[in-house]
Amino acid sequence: MIRDATPGTVSKPVCIEGVGLHSGRTVSICIRPAPVGTGIVFRRTDIKPGTGIDPLVPARWDLVVMSQLCTLIRNAQGVEISTIEHIMAAFAGCGISNALVDIDSAEIPIMDGSASAFVAAIDAAGITDQKGPARALKILKPVQVSRPGAWCRLEPATEMEIDFTIDFSDEIIGHQHMKLTITPQAFSSELARSRTFCRLSDVEAMQARGLALGGSIDNSVVVDGERVLTPGGLRWNDEPVRHKILDAVGDLYLAGAPIMGRFTGMKSGHALTSSLLKKAFGEDGTVQYLDT
Repeated sequence: MIRDATPGTVSKPVCIEGVGLHSGRTVSICIRPAPVGTGIVFRRTDIKPGTGIDPLVPARWDLVVMSQLCTLIRNAQGVEISTIEHIMAAFAGCGISNALVDIDSAEIPIMDGSASAFVAAIDAAGITDQKGPARALKILKPVQVSRPGAWCRLEPATEMEIDFTIDFSDEIIGHQHMKLTITPQAFSSELARSRTFCRLSDVEAMQARGLALGGSIDNSVVVDGERVLTPGGLRWNDEPVRHKILDAVGDLYLAGAPIMGRFTGMKSGHALTSSLLKKAFGEDGTVQYLDT
């Protein structure tokens, strides 16, 4: 997961446009090069200079706040960026350690529901190796969080490994399990194109509550019992569990570095992964940053 043992950034700015999944608004983002030590930082360009409001929102585990159906970060002045999990997964998978992401709204565009558009943008910009040590977060001892019917755990390992299980009543999904060592090659071939998924009934319920206003069969896998309503069907028979791993890769990258450890998820999601990171950082002797 540590690309060429060096930090990296995009070689030049690259911009893309899409629709926010929950807002339904057209959103433009530009991924820009950033110096070593910056990390991933989002900048709200719709917040004008002179307002006294800080437009910068660093992608950090301690800035994650509770939200419905996505990962949301908020700075000390209340400025938010939501639905960051797929672009964060792309940064992790491509080995981007430092980047400034300009965005003209509060939500990252959903694109096709996967990380592929962000990976393609990074590939188009190119990646520049930066001078300095590669940072990793080593898991020193097991840590686990749970809620009724679901749990997730981090434990020591020499590489980043993810072991995920899902279980849905919909016949087209059912019980799925996948275990994968996360390398740039594995991310590109096995995860990047996997799309978010939901039940048709859930879409209707969310839109009735003012959520998923930008959701459609073009940017998510919509299922109804044993049917896939999205044109073209599934990209893999186990695309849903692959996407859950993709989400975990993005959410775990909020640790600020690739993780040397094994993540196991049992029917878990964004909120549990966030809770797991907070518990790991909050317990002495659980995690350690390494510079290699």
